[in-house]
Amino acid sequence: MIQLLIAVAVAVGVSVTATRYLIGWLTSHRIGQPIHDDVPEGHTTKAGTPTMGGVAIVAGLLAGYVVTNVLRGVYTRTGIIVVLTIAAAGLVGLVDDWIKVSRERNLGLTKRAKMAGLLIISGGFIASMLAFTGVNTGLSFVRAGDTGIELGSWGWAVLALLMLLGSTNAVNFTDGLDGLVGGSATLGFAALTVIGFWAFRNPGFYEIPHALDLAIIAAAMLGACLGFLWWNASPAQIFMGDTGSLAVGAAFATLALATNTHLLLVFIGGLYVAEALSVIIQIVSFRLTGKRVFRMAPIHHHFELLGWPETTVIIRFWILAGVATAIGLGLFYADFITNTDVLTRVVLE
Repeated sequence: MIQLLIAVAVAVGVSVTATRYLIGWLTSHRIGQPIHDDVPEGHTTKAGTPTMGGVAIVAGLLAGYVVTNVLRGVYTRTGIIVVLTIAAAGLVGLVDDWIKVSRERNLGLTKRAKMAGLLIISGGFIASMLAFTGVNTGLSFVRAGDTGIELGSWGWAVLALLMLLGSTNAVNFTDGLDGLVGGSATLGFAALTVIGFWAFRNPGFYEIPHALDLAIIAAAMLGACLGFLWWNASPAQIFMGDTGSLAVGAAFATLALATNTHLLLVFIGGLYVAEALSVIIQIVSFRLTGKRVFRMAPIHHHFELLGWPETTVIIRFWILAGVATAIGLGLFYADFITNTDVLTRVVLE
């Protein structure tokens, strides 16, 4: 538990400090966020706000992870692969953000270029996990083997690719309001910290060799997002940009894959799932019928156009994210209680 607290504390400290210096440096160099044309009118006032704040989130993660493991004297292959994948996803986002601000228009990497970058990163993660770790290749809900569906290496690779691409894009869709991703991600990583630590304390039940290292990564991401939120809360003094949203999305996907909570991520990342679905529904509906289901997608803009103040949308969406996360943790714990009770009765009999 002390190690998790250290990871959170270091990540918060580095993230808060780094974000403050980023704001000053970006402002002095007049590097700000261009705004989409297809957003509610109120967002035009945000033009010029410093972006690329995700650099501080990645810095907080790296600092929290490295310092904690220096004190532990332990590094694991799984942990290193996950951390490097998160940082690499953030790097793709950083290139995208830099192109946007340097050209002073809201068009960064082309869709093909961004997808190619994410595919390369996903391929590296998948190959490394299969080659260097004992990752379980079955489809899982809250623990390895609970669905009884064995995917094999190729099937797991496809699942991992879909989760990484889906998670990074879903978080990217959600990152449209001040603090929306920062606050909701803090809740999600708190849940993954609990899951990793619980698996570490019950190794015979979950069979995750590097569970504590994964819990430390989740704790560091929690702290990094929390520290960034100090400056990103409405009205935001800095945006995380694609640097942050792609890193956060990659973190959720890689941690879920490494902790065998593939399907549980639907609850832990419930807000992001809803945001992504709103975009898909809007596109499909418009192409098939010529009509839009929502006034604007992603869905947080729909509620803005209904007249909800931005802070109201953010707080209510945080609440929904918290409820979804709580349900996910409840399902995780319910599975543990149910199955350990069964095992206890079998032993006693």
